[in-house]
Amino acid sequence: MARAPVIAVIGAGDAPADVLELARHAGAEIAARGATLVCGGRGGVMAAAARGARERGGHTIGILPGYDATEANPHIEFAIATGMGEARNAIVVGSAAAVIALAGEGGTLSEIGLALKLGRPVVALRSWTQLENLYRADTAAAAVQIALELCGRSS
Repeated sequence: MARAPVIAVIGAGDAPADVLELARHAGAEIAARGATLVCGGRGGVMAAAARGARERGGHTIGILPGYDATEANPHIEFAIATGMGEARNAIVVGSAAAVIALAGEGGTLSEIGLALKLGRPVVALRSWTQLENLYRADTAAAAVQIALELCGRSS
């Protein structure tokens, strides 16, 4: 059985409106291309990306820091309660074939580092210009296309 590719979207839990809109478009593009979205399951970029994916009929997985699955944002279809706190970041990126990184802070940076350590390609979507070894995209559609190509899928 062929599985749909899984793409992680990572970024700030508290982000400005333009970043949230970009995240929503990324989630929508992931769904439109038949991939599944995985994220940290909470607010900000995570909720916006999940909202975009669900608006397009896509599947969403939220890897939560606590043990309460009801803490997932309302756009998460499958909530995974880990009780691991920020250590859940390893599960988020480890579950994905590729990662799309939007603006964020320390948690996002840790996910980028973990993704690179695990050999997962990271596409910086209008963000993280100071980091090397990342692919770059200016639009959500381009970011998802690059991510799919890097994990051996394209649409």
